[in-house]
Amino acid sequence: MIEFSLESERLRLGKLYSDIGDQELEQLASDADSLKPIAREVLQAELTRRGLKVELQSAVASGERATPGKLITLRRFRDAPQALLAKTILESADVECFLADENMIRMDWFWSNFIGGIKLWVREEDASTAAELLDQEVPGEIDADSVVE
Repeated sequence: MIEFSLESERLRLGKLYSDIGDQELEQLASDADSLKPIAREVLQAELTRRGLKVELQSAVASGERATPGKLITLRRFRDAPQALLAKTILESADVECFLADENMIRMDWFWSNFIGGIKLWVREEDASTAAELLDQEVPGEIDADSVVE
């Protein structure tokens, strides 16, 4: 069994960040929202150690989605594959969405009816766009000759 500790993770990340170049560190800093808090902390320490004047970027700090808005349940799914497909469609169109009760149903799909299925949540202001994306017809076949390289 692998034992996890914050100190060993700090050391691992410190070694990883010390081995990469300045440009890669700057790129990581520009997408700091994707990092866990411990990774952000170690990244900031490495940037400071190198004397790089780079700020960790945050979508919240830059004003994007500073006010979260109300979440609504747009759809319910009995099974995870359909829910994940819908989530992927929305995320590919940059519509922020969340799946609720997904892990519960992955543990035992018999619970799906009991808890009301997997819920696809979207922000209230994105609901109409999300519904339009999910209501699009799937093409029966794709004409490969018309595809441009």
